[in-house]
Amino acid sequence: MKRMLINATQQEELRVALVDGQRLYDLDIESPGHEQKKANIYKGKITRIEPSLEAAFVDYGAERHGFLPLKEIAREYFPANYSAHGRPNIKDVLREGQEVIVQIDKEERGNKGAALTTFISLAGSYLVLMPNNPRAGGISRRIEGDDRTELKEALASLELPEGMGLIVRTAGVGKSAEALQWDLSFRLKHWEAIQKAAESRPAPFLIHQESNVIVRAFRDYLRQDIGEILIDNPKVMEMARQHIAALGRPDFSSKIKLYTGEIPLFSHYQIESQIESAFQREVRLPSGGSIVIDSTEALTAIDINSARATRGGDIEETAFNTNLEAADEIARQLRLRDLGGLIVIDFIDMTPVRHQRAVENRLREAVRQDRARIQISHISRFGLLEMSRQRLSPSLGESSHHVCPRCSGTGTVRDNESLSLSILRLIEEEALKENTQEVHAIVPVPIASYLLNEKRTAVNAIETRQDGVRCVIVPNDQMETPHYSVLRVRKGEETPTLSYMLPKLHEEAMALPQSVVAEQQVIAATVALEPQASVQAVENVAVEPQTVAEPQAPEVVEVETTHPEVIAAPVDEQPQLIAESDTPVAQEVIADAEPVAETADASITVAENVADVVVVEPEEETKAEAAVVEHTTEETVIAPAQVVEKPQDVVCVDDDHNHASAPMTRAPAPEYVPETPHHSDWQRPSFHFEGKGAAGGHSATRHASAPATRPQPVE
Repeated sequence: MKRMLINATQQEELRVALVDGQRLYDLDIESPGHEQKKANIYKGKITRIEPSLEAAFVDYGAERHGFLPLKEIAREYFPANYSAHGRPNIKDVLREGQEVIVQIDKEERGNKGAALTTFISLAGSYLVLMPNNPRAGGISRRIEGDDRTELKEALASLELPEGMGLIVRTAGVGKSAEALQWDLSFRLKHWEAIQKAAESRPAPFLIHQESNVIVRAFRDYLRQDIGEILIDNPKVMEMARQHIAALGRPDFSSKIKLYTGEIPLFSHYQIESQIESAFQREVRLPSGGSIVIDSTEALTAIDINSARATRGGDIEETAFNTNLEAADEIARQLRLRDLGGLIVIDFIDMTPVRHQRAVENRLREAVRQDRARIQISHISRFGLLEMSRQRLSPSLGESSHHVCPRCSGTGTVRDNESLSLSILRLIEEEALKENTQEVHAIVPVPIASYLLNEKRTAVNAIETRQDGVRCVIVPNDQMETPHYSVLRVRKGEETPTLSYMLPKLHEEAMALPQSVVAEQQVIAATVALEPQASVQAVENVAVEPQTVAEPQAPEVVEVETTHPEVIAAPVDEQPQLIAESDTPVAQEVIADAEPVAETADASITVAENVADVVVVEPEEETKAEAAVVEHTTEETVIAPAQVVEKPQDVVCVDDDHNHASAPMTRAPAPEYVPETPHHSDWQRPSFHFEGKGAAGGHSATRHASAPATRPQPVE
């Protein structure tokens, strides 16, 4: 018997499984923050028209603007006097700033924005209403024979307004004209509510949120062959009864039951291990073979291996039987993982053509119960079968996985010897550049060990050939292969610091992409200086990050309708709305102040990256980054402001894993004449310079602070 199992014991995850006995054949998982956006309806605004793509970009409230192709623009948005013949030009059809009602056809994937359409579809239990697409309509392609003839007669008797289209779903088979008309009335009221809400406020904002996973399961999966609906949460069970009534499916109300067993619901039906197989790369077959599923940016590749399969009298029979098993399992895994797009299957080579056709027919039969549209080609002479599957929602992997921070999703990392030699060549390349004083290589511990021992002579040879260039190799135990950082220091920019302090000194250059560094603002700090009897203490710099206003959540337009899809999600979860503003909030970066060393016999002034002198007004004292105070054994002396030469360019190059840049360095201390400080007159000038790196050509912006100085008296 087929059952629908709903697991709602964990608030962080809601799972719906369809089983036939103890075999899982469909699965839907929804987590807070990963709600389905496909079929959501928004009011958007045209921001840009691109004739070369024959498409427009629409701001509908998300961070990325949506993509609206010309073929998805309804005639109602064309100008009233538009009467061109042939293929229309998108610049003649739309204008920038125009407001449109759009529906998400394909959700965002990777760097691609959502694909939008203005042809709205409102799915019900038995019907799908297309209120602005009169050319669309008909009966589901899966309905055949006498059922199709009866539905055509029932469809002709429905009262459908002019200019609208209608599709009868598979669940409508055997339903009377009155039941279909009742479902149609719900869809029409829902469309009126959407139009009314769209007129209430300007774009962009969310009009209609697609239903939660339970309502979608009732709407899309309920068939007469479903014998039971088991739910392990009493609150969710009551909501399920309400959803069933709202969907107009009273015949299923008696099938909803509460599961109260001590063993978890999914474990009772032995499907937890089957669900886990959907998260694995390799899936075992009953005969001992296996299938390996790899998803890439372009397509999903599936390979069949015979492995330990021994079923069959010879190698040809074994290959044929393994391929038949693989066809059934591939169709099941495509549904469980919700894989979409282009799929290429590498079957085990079969010589007889009849075996190839039998495997193709087996695969077509196995995908027949899939809700998604599927197209299957023939097995080519290379043993490959190409097929495509409609992308209904983000795949299981996309919604529950993230890219590995170490390998960046490739699945492999470079070995230590190869990476070490690559870094050695990069060190030599940086050392060969003109005006180089030092080359700092901050590398993982195994790489540092290899370079300092097995390749010590090669490092010494580089220093010998490039007279005066010093190669510094620093192991960093917080860094893993294949990550490393090679930074070049120019003459006059070197910093007298211990080698093991270099990772901290270069931390900002290694961690942040250059594009982010260029946009970031350095936050000001306030330094409190308290004079004492004989020794002036340097107070810690109090750094307060700049306050960033958090984007406010968009208002939700209440749609007055009895449409079941707008019922609140169960398990006390609110729908995740898309923010109205697509302006990203830049991350604020706070520069750490470095303490100044004390000396007993002389006062030393250290200027952090000094450039042109700018005198700060008293009320702007809080905008200075840091102040450096000189120490003496007798009294505290503050150095006056000095105009120091602008240091040479620094290097700050970013790569995904590798960095070749120079550190921020301290300029030589200017000469000064000691004066008695008057603390009430202190002012802190701020300095700013920009540098362009030689290693990679990227520019960086840094802010530095100068010593607090007293204004000069006016003659």
